[in-house]
Amino acid sequence: MSLLVLFQQGGWIMWPLLICSLAAVAIIIDRMVNLRHNRFMPPVVTTRIETLVESGAIDRAMGACRERPGVFPNIILAALDSYHFGREVTREAIEAAGRREIPRVSRYLAALNTIAAVAPLLGLLGTVLGMIQVFKIVAEQGPGQASSLSGGISVALITTAFGLMVAIPSLVMYNVFSKRAEDIILDIESRVLSLLNRLFLPDGTPVTRSGATTAPAEG
Repeated sequence: MSLLVLFQQGGWIMWPLLICSLAAVAIIIDRMVNLRHNRFMPPVVTTRIETLVESGAIDRAMGACRERPGVFPNIILAALDSYHFGREVTREAIEAAGRREIPRVSRYLAALNTIAAVAPLLGLLGTVLGMIQVFKIVAEQGPGQASSLSGGISVALITTAFGLMVAIPSLVMYNVFSKRAEDIILDIESRVLSLLNRLFLPDGTPVTRSGATTAPAEG
Protein backbone atom coordinates (compact mmCIF):
# COMPACT_ATOMS: atom_id res chain seq x y z
CA MET A 1 0.00 0.00 0.00
CA SER A 2 1.50 3.32 -1.08
CA LEU A 3 2.01 6.33 1.15
CA LEU A 4 -0.43 8.31 -1.00
CA VAL A 5 -3.17 5.73 -0.46
CA LEU A 6 -2.55 5.79 3.29
CA PHE A 7 -2.68 9.58 3.22
CA GLN A 8 -6.03 9.51 1.44
CA GLN A 9 -7.43 6.92 3.82
CA GLY A 10 -6.43 9.01 6.82
CA GLY A 11 -8.97 11.68 5.99
CA TRP A 12 -8.80 15.44 6.38
CA ILE A 13 -6.75 15.25 9.59
CA MET A 14 -3.79 14.20 7.44
CA TRP A 15 -3.51 17.69 5.97
CA PRO A 16 -2.61 19.47 9.22
CA LEU A 17 -0.25 16.58 9.96
CA LEU A 18 1.37 17.12 6.56
CA ILE A 19 1.77 20.84 7.30
CA CYS A 20 3.35 20.00 10.65
CA SER A 21 5.75 17.55 9.03
CA LEU A 22 6.84 20.03 6.35
CA ALA A 23 7.34 22.76 8.95
CA ALA A 24 9.36 20.39 11.13
CA VAL A 25 11.59 19.37 8.22
CA ALA A 26 12.18 23.03 7.29
CA ILE A 27 13.09 23.96 10.87
CA ILE A 28 15.38 20.95 11.30
CA ILE A 29 17.26 21.73 8.08
CA ASP A 30 17.57 25.42 9.01
CA ARG A 31 18.91 24.63 12.49
CA MET A 32 21.33 22.01 11.16
CA VAL A 33 22.77 24.63 8.82
CA ASN A 34 22.69 27.70 11.06
CA LEU A 35 22.95 26.49 14.66
CA ARG A 36 26.74 26.27 14.68
CA HIS A 37 29.43 27.95 16.73
CA ASN A 38 30.98 29.83 13.80
CA ARG A 39 27.62 31.37 12.93
CA PHE A 40 27.52 33.13 16.28
CA MET A 41 31.28 33.51 16.74
CA PRO A 42 32.63 34.40 13.27
CA PRO A 43 36.42 33.88 13.47
CA VAL A 44 37.23 37.18 11.74
CA VAL A 45 35.04 39.20 14.11
CA THR A 46 36.03 37.41 17.30
CA THR A 47 39.75 37.56 16.51
CA ARG A 48 39.59 41.30 15.84
CA ILE A 49 37.66 42.05 19.03
CA GLU A 50 39.85 39.81 21.17
CA THR A 51 43.01 41.39 19.76
CA LEU A 52 41.73 44.87 20.61
CA VAL A 53 40.76 43.85 24.14
CA GLU A 54 44.09 42.13 24.76
CA SER A 55 45.94 45.25 23.60
CA GLY A 56 43.90 47.42 25.97
CA ALA A 57 42.10 49.31 23.19
CA ILE A 58 38.76 49.08 24.98
CA ASP A 59 37.05 51.93 23.12
CA ARG A 60 38.04 50.46 19.75
CA ALA A 61 36.89 47.01 20.87
CA MET A 62 33.51 48.44 21.87
CA GLY A 63 33.30 50.22 18.53
CA ALA A 64 34.04 46.97 16.71
CA CYS A 65 31.26 45.27 18.68
CA ARG A 66 28.79 47.97 17.66
CA GLU A 67 29.86 47.75 14.01
CA ARG A 68 29.19 44.00 13.81
CA PRO A 69 26.30 43.27 16.19
CA GLY A 70 25.76 39.62 16.94
CA VAL A 71 25.65 37.20 19.83
CA PHE A 72 29.38 37.30 20.65
CA PRO A 73 29.84 41.06 20.05
CA ASN A 74 26.70 41.88 22.07
CA ILE A 75 27.83 39.83 25.06
CA ILE A 76 31.37 41.17 25.05
CA LEU A 77 30.04 44.73 24.63
CA ALA A 78 27.92 44.29 27.77
CA ALA A 79 31.02 43.01 29.57
CA LEU A 80 33.19 45.92 28.43
CA ASP A 81 30.51 48.36 29.53
CA SER A 82 30.65 46.91 33.04
CA TYR A 83 34.22 45.75 33.58
CA HIS A 84 35.29 48.90 35.45
CA PHE A 85 32.80 47.99 38.22
CA GLY A 86 34.72 44.83 39.04
CA ARG A 87 34.86 41.15 38.16
CA GLU A 88 31.58 40.12 39.83
CA VAL A 89 29.56 42.87 38.17
CA THR A 90 31.15 41.94 34.86
CA ARG A 91 30.24 38.29 35.36
CA GLU A 92 26.62 39.26 36.06
CA ALA A 93 26.57 41.48 32.97
CA ILE A 94 27.85 38.60 30.83
CA GLU A 95 25.19 36.23 32.18
CA ALA A 96 22.43 38.81 31.67
CA ALA A 97 23.59 39.48 28.10
CA GLY A 98 23.70 35.74 27.46
CA ARG A 99 20.08 35.40 28.58
CA ARG A 100 19.08 38.21 26.23
CA GLU A 101 20.73 36.42 23.31
CA ILE A 102 19.06 33.05 23.96
CA PRO A 103 16.05 33.82 21.67
CA ARG A 104 18.41 34.51 18.76
CA VAL A 105 20.36 31.30 19.27
CA SER A 106 17.18 29.27 19.95
CA ARG A 107 15.33 30.59 16.92
CA TYR A 108 12.44 28.36 15.74
CA LEU A 109 12.99 25.83 18.53
CA ALA A 110 9.76 26.80 20.27
CA ALA A 111 7.90 26.10 17.03
CA LEU A 112 9.59 22.70 16.72
CA ASN A 113 8.62 21.86 20.29
CA THR A 114 5.03 22.90 19.55
CA ILE A 115 4.94 20.60 16.53
CA ALA A 116 6.26 17.73 18.65
CA ALA A 117 3.42 18.32 21.12
CA VAL A 118 0.61 18.99 18.63
CA ALA A 119 1.26 16.20 16.10
CA PRO A 120 0.33 13.28 18.39
CA LEU A 121 -2.74 15.21 19.54
CA LEU A 122 -3.82 15.58 15.92
CA GLY A 123 -3.24 11.86 15.49
CA LEU A 124 -5.34 11.21 18.58
CA LEU A 125 -8.08 13.43 17.19
CA GLY A 126 -8.04 11.35 14.01
CA THR A 127 -8.29 8.22 16.15
CA VAL A 128 -11.32 9.58 17.99
CA LEU A 129 -13.00 10.62 14.75
CA GLY A 130 -12.30 7.19 13.24
CA MET A 131 -13.79 5.40 16.24
CA ILE A 132 -16.84 7.66 16.13
CA GLN A 133 -17.27 6.57 12.52
CA VAL A 134 -16.98 2.92 13.56
CA PHE A 135 -19.61 3.23 16.29
CA LYS A 136 -21.91 5.11 13.95
CA ILE A 137 -21.69 2.28 11.39
CA VAL A 138 -22.30 -0.32 14.10
CA ALA A 139 -25.38 1.58 15.26
CA GLU A 140 -26.78 1.92 11.75
CA GLN A 141 -25.81 -1.39 10.09
CA GLY A 142 -24.96 -3.74 12.91
CA PRO A 143 -21.58 -5.24 13.87
CA GLY A 144 -21.42 -7.64 10.91
CA GLN A 145 -20.42 -5.06 8.29
CA ALA A 146 -16.67 -5.71 8.37
CA SER A 147 -15.89 -3.79 5.19
CA SER A 148 -17.68 -0.71 6.47
CA LEU A 149 -15.99 -0.92 9.86
CA SER A 150 -12.52 -1.22 8.36
CA GLY A 151 -12.66 2.31 6.98
CA GLY A 152 -13.15 3.91 10.39
CA ILE A 153 -10.57 1.66 12.02
CA SER A 154 -8.00 2.45 9.33
CA VAL A 155 -8.53 6.18 9.86
CA ALA A 156 -7.96 5.69 13.59
CA LEU A 157 -4.73 3.73 13.11
CA ILE A 158 -3.28 5.73 10.22
CA THR A 159 -3.67 9.15 11.85
CA THR A 160 -2.15 7.89 15.10
CA ALA A 161 0.82 6.43 13.22
CA PHE A 162 1.40 9.58 11.19
CA GLY A 163 1.08 11.78 14.27
CA LEU A 164 3.81 9.77 16.00
CA MET A 165 5.97 9.76 12.86
CA VAL A 166 5.94 13.56 12.94
CA ALA A 167 6.23 13.98 16.71
CA ILE A 168 9.07 11.58 17.51
CA PRO A 169 11.79 13.04 15.23
CA SER A 170 10.59 16.57 16.04
CA LEU A 171 10.99 15.95 19.77
CA VAL A 172 14.38 14.29 19.34
CA MET A 173 15.74 17.12 17.20
CA TYR A 174 14.26 19.74 19.54
CA ASN A 175 16.26 18.27 22.41
CA VAL A 176 19.40 18.02 20.28
CA PHE A 177 19.15 21.63 19.12
CA SER A 178 18.23 22.93 22.58
CA LYS A 179 21.38 21.34 24.01
CA ARG A 180 23.44 22.74 21.15
CA ALA A 181 22.01 26.25 21.67
CA GLU A 182 22.74 26.06 25.40
CA ASP A 183 26.30 24.92 24.71
CA ILE A 184 26.85 27.80 22.28
CA ILE A 185 25.70 30.40 24.81
CA LEU A 186 27.79 28.85 27.61
CA ASP A 187 30.87 28.66 25.37
CA ILE A 188 30.52 32.31 24.38
CA GLU A 189 30.03 33.41 27.99
CA SER A 190 33.06 31.38 29.07
CA ARG A 191 35.21 32.77 26.27
CA VAL A 192 34.17 36.36 27.01
CA LEU A 193 34.79 35.95 30.74
CA SER A 194 38.19 34.37 30.11
CA LEU A 195 39.12 37.29 27.86
CA LEU A 196 37.84 39.90 30.30
CA ASN A 197 39.71 38.30 33.21
CA ARG A 198 42.87 39.76 31.69
CA LEU A 199 41.53 43.20 32.59
CA PHE A 200 41.47 42.37 36.31
CA LEU A 201 44.11 41.89 38.96
CA PRO A 202 44.03 38.66 40.99
CA ASP A 203 41.90 40.35 43.67
CA GLY A 204 39.25 41.27 41.07
CA THR A 205 40.22 44.93 40.86
CA PRO A 206 39.84 46.30 37.34
CA VAL A 207 42.87 47.71 35.58
CA THR A 208 42.67 51.08 33.89
CA ARG A 209 43.46 51.36 30.21
CA SER A 210 46.88 52.74 31.05
CA GLY A 211 47.61 49.71 33.22
CA ALA A 212 47.02 51.20 36.66
CA THR A 213 44.32 49.92 38.96
CA THR A 214 41.19 51.97 39.37
CA ALA A 215 40.80 53.64 42.70
CA PRO A 216 38.05 55.70 44.26
CA ALA A 217 38.56 59.43 44.20
CA GLU A 218 39.75 60.86 47.50
CA GLY A 219 37.35 63.24 49.11
